[in-house]
Amino acid sequence: MRVAIYCRLSEEDRNKACESDDSLSIQNQKAMLLKYAQEQGWDVVGIYSDDDYTGADIKRPAFQRMLDDASKKQFDIILCKSMSRFVRDSEVSERYLHRIFPRLGIRFVSLTDNVDTAVKANKKSRQIMGLVNEWYLEDMSASIKSVLDHRREQGFHIGSFALYGYEKDPEHKGRLIIDEEAASVVREVYTMFESGYGKHTIARILNERGVPNPTEYKRRKGLRYKPPASKASTLWRYPAISDMLTNRMYLGDMVQGRYGNISYKDKRNVPRPKEQWIIVENTHEPIISHEQWERVQGLIAQKARPFAGGEIGVFARKVVCGDCGCIMRSCKNHGRYYLQCTTRHVSRDACGGAFISVDRLEETVLCELDKMSEAYMDRDELERGVELFDHFQKRRDRLLADLDKYCKMQMDYAKGVHDLYLDKTRGVIDDDMFCSLSREFSKQKKETEQSIRVCEREIADIEERMAEGDDRRTRIEQYIHPKKLTRSMCDALIEHIVIAPREQGKKSDKIEIYWRF
Repeated sequence: MRVAIYCRLSEEDRNKACESDDSLSIQNQKAMLLKYAQEQGWDVVGIYSDDDYTGADIKRPAFQRMLDDASKKQFDIILCKSMSRFVRDSEVSERYLHRIFPRLGIRFVSLTDNVDTAVKANKKSRQIMGLVNEWYLEDMSASIKSVLDHRREQGFHIGSFALYGYEKDPEHKGRLIIDEEAASVVREVYTMFESGYGKHTIARILNERGVPNPTEYKRRKGLRYKPPASKASTLWRYPAISDMLTNRMYLGDMVQGRYGNISYKDKRNVPRPKEQWIIVENTHEPIISHEQWERVQGLIAQKARPFAGGEIGVFARKVVCGDCGCIMRSCKNHGRYYLQCTTRHVSRDACGGAFISVDRLEETVLCELDKMSEAYMDRDELERGVELFDHFQKRRDRLLADLDKYCKMQMDYAKGVHDLYLDKTRGVIDDDMFCSLSREFSKQKKETEQSIRVCEREIADIEERMAEGDDRRTRIEQYIHPKKLTRSMCDALIEHIVIAPREQGKKSDKIEIYWRF
């Protein structure tokens, strides 16, 4: 039997000579598992090891490599110290141990908790253990969150990196001190804005002088290196300037908890309501004085004017530049509205600068909708689609009736086994007859369970095909031959639109519309 050994450790270890070395705990796991495999006479074909990774993280590199090799059937057994080393998420463990691995013909074995998928008798204990591992993960997550929130409320900085303009105090954990090189840029930004410079203009001035933006500054300081996705990602932009001018951290107040995870299972960061932010005043030395802060906030309030009528633009946040990938913003010139890429305003070398009038873009979108209406609203095609939809609906109704019948039969078989047992205990039937009838009931019950699974799969497939077949036609029918484009129509029909910068000598723009269907 070919066996793959998997080891994992979640906590930082102090006994590693360098980052590339395994911790002693990982080495101990390997030694234990190698010895066990040798005792069983198994052939070890691979050792996969993840050090300093949590059991909730299924994107562990060695873990993913092992799953990829499992799909190629490069081994017959996966051997771990315990189930929790494999994964702590009960949903993931259930999916792999009881569905994916059996389908691939792979056996899962863990030593310390006696888990072996080849032994059917301990399936329930495996499932309970999976829940216990997840409860541990949930409790640990809640405990860590509680400790971190307490430290935030005490005014300690919690985070991997300090805000641009500050650095972590090497002598006092959780305290911030001013980084003069970056702080001088912050002060200059406030002074320029107070002097009448716009946010786009400030960004362009900083870029022309070659001042690195906060991300690039961190990389140069050796705090974090991540290759930029494009040449424009190292530039100062409007949002960075805007955020800097409204961040209370520069006043000396600690502002944390602006973003948070959805849950201990979902690590995506989402914005939190302002009332949930944790703000502690006067925790570190300010870069900006209170007087200058108040003056700048007053200027920002004066400049913040809503669009006429308070309406959001038809293409707001839907149109991106085909050159740099940035969202195009609206501007007004001689009474007409245009969309333009703002990257060209902050650095002329970073982007060709896509530009298009809102009227021209709306005309193009309406024209494409008309073409699709003619293509998809063909009456013969619609009738065929309706006939197919009706056929699916009738087939689904028949399957639902069959499913109901099979479920009732399953209940009858279960009741039959129960009644047989009562008859045996009363002496109505002997043991041989009970075993014979019980086997027959069990066989019929299994056949019924198989029929139920087949029905459920076919019903799900039909419902998916009905939804897919009807969705495109329904969306187009709703907006057939419109005369005017609205924001709600854009949200319903359009994912995003890409505008390429106009090539020299050409009069028309290259427009790519990505529909939601």
